[in-house]
Amino acid sequence: MAAAVSSFFGILLLAFISVSFAEIRFSEIRSDPRPIIPFDEFGFTHNGRLELNVSKLSFSSPDPDLSKLGFFLCTRDSWLQVLQQIEDAEIACALQSHIIQEVYNLNSLAKSATAFNHFYLQSDADQYTLVFANCLPQLKVSMDVRSAMYNLDGKSKTRDYLSAGITILPRVYFLFSLIYFILAAAWVYFLYKKRLTVFGIHFFMLAVVILKALNLLCEAEDKSYIKRTGSAHGWDVLFYIFSFLKGITLFTLIVLIGTGWSFLKPYLQDKEKKVLMIVIPLQVVANIAQVVIDESGPYGEDWVTWKQILLLVDVVCCCAVLFPIVWSIKNLREAARTDGKAAVNLMKLTLFRQYYVVVICYIYFTRVVVYALETITSYKYLWTSVVAAELATLAFYVFTGYNFKPEPHNPYFAVDDDEEEAASEQLKLEDEFEL
Repeated sequence: MAAAVSSFFGILLLAFISVSFAEIRFSEIRSDPRPIIPFDEFGFTHNGRLELNVSKLSFSSPDPDLSKLGFFLCTRDSWLQVLQQIEDAEIACALQSHIIQEVYNLNSLAKSATAFNHFYLQSDADQYTLVFANCLPQLKVSMDVRSAMYNLDGKSKTRDYLSAGITILPRVYFLFSLIYFILAAAWVYFLYKKRLTVFGIHFFMLAVVILKALNLLCEAEDKSYIKRTGSAHGWDVLFYIFSFLKGITLFTLIVLIGTGWSFLKPYLQDKEKKVLMIVIPLQVVANIAQVVIDESGPYGEDWVTWKQILLLVDVVCCCAVLFPIVWSIKNLREAARTDGKAAVNLMKLTLFRQYYVVVICYIYFTRVVVYALETITSYKYLWTSVVAAELATLAFYVFTGYNFKPEPHNPYFAVDDDEEEAASEQLKLEDEFEL
C-alpha cells in the first residue's frame, strides 16, 4: 500500500507541469529506488510513435525478477484506476494491470544484456505519461534513457515532436512577438511626437516591450525547432536569457510605477530600493529554477524541490511589487491632510488604486486562472491556456502604457487649478464624513 501511495504522488506531480513541451529527452537514472519514475507527458494523435533507447542498465541486486520491471504508458485517469486495483489487492504491481499500455517489460531482455532499443506504435489518441515501474522494494536501478515521442503529421508523415495540444504554439508565439514589435514601434513614434513630456520611465517601458517581443520570438523559434527536430539547437539559451531580462524589467517597472518614480519624484526611498534588491535576486533564482525544471524533466529526483522553489519565488515577487503601490497611496493620503498641493495628488490616488487592482488581477489571472485552464482543458486544447496568459499580459502592457503615456494633461503628471480646487473640496468632504 505504501508503494501504491508513493506511486500515486509520483504521477500526481505531473499535474504541476505548466505545459509539457515534449522533445527527445536524455535521462540519467543513478541508483534510484523509486517505485515509479515518470519521464515525459505527451499528447498522441492516432499516428503516435515512441522510440525508447536504454543503455548502461544495472541493478543493486545481482539477480532481480525482471518481470516486475518495465516501461509503460498511462493516462492520469487510468493511473487512478490502477491504484484502486492495487488497493483492492486485485494486482500487486502496476505492470500486471490491463489498463496500462505496456511498452517494454525487462523480462524480454537477453541474459546479461545492459541495453535495448524499442519502437512502440501508439494509435489511441490521448495524453499519456511514459513511466518506469519498479515493483521490487529495496531494488535500486541505474540506466541511461533516451525517449523520443512524436506524431506523424498528415500525408507527409513528417515527425512532430510537440504534443498534440501545443503543436500550434510556434505560430502563436510568433504572432504575439509581432504584435509586441508593432507596439514597440508605435511607442517609439509616440515618444518622439510627445518628446517634451517624456520621462525616464517611458524609455524603461520601451525596453520592457522590446524584451518581451524578443522573448516571444526566441520562444517561437525554440518550439519550432523542437517541433521539427526534437531538440532546441541553442534557441533555448536565448529564450532563457530574454526570459530572465524580461522578468527582471517587468517587475522593476511595476515597482517604479508604484513608487511614482520619474513622474512624481526623481528618486527612490530606501525601503523602495530594498524591494528592488529583493525582487532582482529572486528573479535570478526563478530563472535558474526554470532552467533546471525544463532541462531535467519530471524524472529528476530534485524536480519537485525546484518546482516548489519556483512557485515560492514567484509568489514572493508578486507580493513584493505590490508594496510600493500601497506605500505611495498611503503617503499621498497622509500628506494630503496637511499639504494643499498634496490634495492634487489625492486625485491621482484613484488612478493608483486602479493600477493596484489591475496588477492584482493580472497576477491572479496568470498564476491561478491559467493554471486552472491547464487543469480542466482537454489535452487537445492546451494551447488555449497559453493564449489566455499572453492575452492577459498584452492587456496589462497596453493598460500600463495607456495610463502612463506622455501626455501634457495626463492626470499622473499635471493638474490644473480647477482640478486642484476640486481636489481640495473632495478632501474636505472626506474629512467631514470621517468626523
